[in-house]
Amino acid sequence: MSETLSDTEHRTVLLRGGEVHSPADPFATAMVVERGHVAWVGSEGAADAFASGVDEVVDLEGALVTPAFVDAHVHTTATGLALTGLDLSAAASLAEAAELIRSYAGSRPADRILIGHGWDAARWPERRAPRRDELDELTGGRPLYLTRIDVHSAVVTTALLDLVPGVRDRTGFRDGEPLTGDAHHAVRAAAYAALSPAQRTEAQRAARLHAASLGIGTLHECGGPEISSEDDFTGLLDLARTESGPRVVGYWADLDVERARALGAVGAAGDLFADGSLGSHTACLHDAYADHAGHTGVAHLDAATVAAHVVAATEAGLQAGFHAIGDAAVSAVVDGVRAAAEKLGLARIRAARHRVEHAEMLTPETIAAFAELGLTASVQPAFDAAWGGEDGMYAERLGAERARTLNPYAALLRAGVPLAFGSDSPVTPLDPWGTVRAAAFHRTPEHRISVRAAFTAHTRGGWRAVGRDDAGTLVPGAPADYAIWRADELVVQAPDDRVARWSTDPRSGTPGLPDLTPGGELPVCLRTVVFGQTVYVRPNE
Repeated sequence: MSETLSDTEHRTVLLRGGEVHSPADPFATAMVVERGHVAWVGSEGAADAFASGVDEVVDLEGALVTPAFVDAHVHTTATGLALTGLDLSAAASLAEAAELIRSYAGSRPADRILIGHGWDAARWPERRAPRRDELDELTGGRPLYLTRIDVHSAVVTTALLDLVPGVRDRTGFRDGEPLTGDAHHAVRAAAYAALSPAQRTEAQRAARLHAASLGIGTLHECGGPEISSEDDFTGLLDLARTESGPRVVGYWADLDVERARALGAVGAAGDLFADGSLGSHTACLHDAYADHAGHTGVAHLDAATVAAHVVAATEAGLQAGFHAIGDAAVSAVVDGVRAAAEKLGLARIRAARHRVEHAEMLTPETIAAFAELGLTASVQPAFDAAWGGEDGMYAERLGAERARTLNPYAALLRAGVPLAFGSDSPVTPLDPWGTVRAAAFHRTPEHRISVRAAFTAHTRGGWRAVGRDDAGTLVPGAPADYAIWRADELVVQAPDDRVARWSTDPRSGTPGLPDLTPGGELPVCLRTVVFGQTVYVRPNE
């Protein structure tokens, strides 16, 4: 991830009169940025010495400055399409979704393909997905691709099926049911291929601008041949290099390591599917689903394939990584990475910082293996907020007892497993402070972690996940990726009151963060800066 600056961006800026969240000085109120890096952090009094030698002085007026967030798992084009197009995530019923589909189709008469996202029949009183004949009528017979909230299944119109010869013979096609597996991947490829370059670029710009407006400075794009297209992936990387906005780190989920390298990916990783999702009954489990007797999901990779891929990626100097949600899929990944370590040596495997995306169904044994093998857990706390709890989708799919074991962030941290937080947007929205809140106030109390630990996982954790230990904090020498926030009183929140009592004492030297107690207002982003360059300013600020 090389950084470049034009001459006009070589500005020295002094920010003062606020709160600067920095381990270099827990009481800092000012910061100097020079040539895209943090040059100094300190007190208001000492800032006077810099005031005459800078190009710009920013009066923070009491605002909070933090490192910019890193969203460690994003599908950028799909996020942009959800932002600019048909989003069913708020639809409360099948009938409401139908009206949204009809209205959207009528508003886009020139589009070759209609693409939408976010339906969740588990939340609807009808308890079923839209049928193909219904979609045909709602769209006037036009091609429509409509993904479930988890993006692991989709419903489509007949016109779109007709664009994919042989799709009815593929695994995952069951007439009258949502598409999964190979059938879904084939239809998704056809849908995205039908997008015009202008539609795709519009969506990518919209997603990056939205991310910047939320204080996100870096996106980890998780592309792959079963997810988007090579043109989509390379087009996004080119856009990020040439246009202002959050930087994009590309992962290409392909067993062909050299292909990933040729496309500009830092890893043959991301959504390299070991299994599917719980919502679509395709996550691979050791024991059957509670609501689908005898069914244990779908395994896409075995331990031998995982091992071969990890060896190839390590030897190529790239990260490997896998999408693994169910406990059987996580076990296959762990067994494969351990086999790779036996061949190449544990030190080489640990140094490569391979990743596991989602990693929801963990056991004490697999958590210990993550720590041993140096695996980064790239996780999405908003999943628990959306689907956890005694009455949530997890409990419906797995039963309450198994559901309570999911997303055990506290156990991962205790074991020393590196965490990197993301959204998997558009599965759950880009919402960094909401993500931190979801981890700190996990629906299962024993899995909660402090706000500070969650914030670190969503800032420095994302940098560490790509092999950078010199970024994600506001200390001299670090890249000047930061956001300025309007926030209420700063506090130190921890899930254990005994910790909170001592750590909120000013003598603890622990820099505060906004109060994220559920129900309260989240901080508002006023400005986002990436490598010293302003990429977002809130209107009228």
